[in-house]
Amino acid sequence: MDTNSIDQLKQTATAAEMPMIVPSLLSIAKSTRAFLTLLLAEVGLHPGQDQLLDRLDARNPINVSTLADALAVRPSTVSKMLDRLIEKGLVQRTASNSDARRTMVQLTAVGEQAQAQVRAIWRRLEVDLTNSLSSDEVEILDRSLVRAGDLLTQRLRRLR
Repeated sequence: MDTNSIDQLKQTATAAEMPMIVPSLLSIAKSTRAFLTLLLAEVGLHPGQDQLLDRLDARNPINVSTLADALAVRPSTVSKMLDRLIEKGLVQRTASNSDARRTMVQLTAVGEQAQAQVRAIWRRLEVDLTNSLSSDEVEILDRSLVRAGDLLTQRLRRLR
């Protein structure tokens, strides 16, 4: 066996011994989304709409581009989501006071109620997930997930 083959085997063995973070993240994301899908259906919402509603405020309109950036999606994706939420009376679009070319978005009164429901659903899921963990475990998990999310968001922005 030559030196290159031995080096490749060592790298493969090292890689096999490393923790597999990506499969775990994918599994967590899939399970979380499936769970949220069921809970959101109870209040007539679809996955993704919860995050959009969470980012909006009835008193402080936000432009579509800023909202898309905050959600790490394209403005066209946000526009489609907004169309559905506008149909439900949860959100309204207005022109910007400072730049008529910009579309601003804000919650309606009904949207504020939906936002409160979304946040209650998130709290309910969080309580279900953390009940069997110690406060130290919750803190470590939270910090780790926030850090992983930040890293992934940074890398994703560079790719777009």
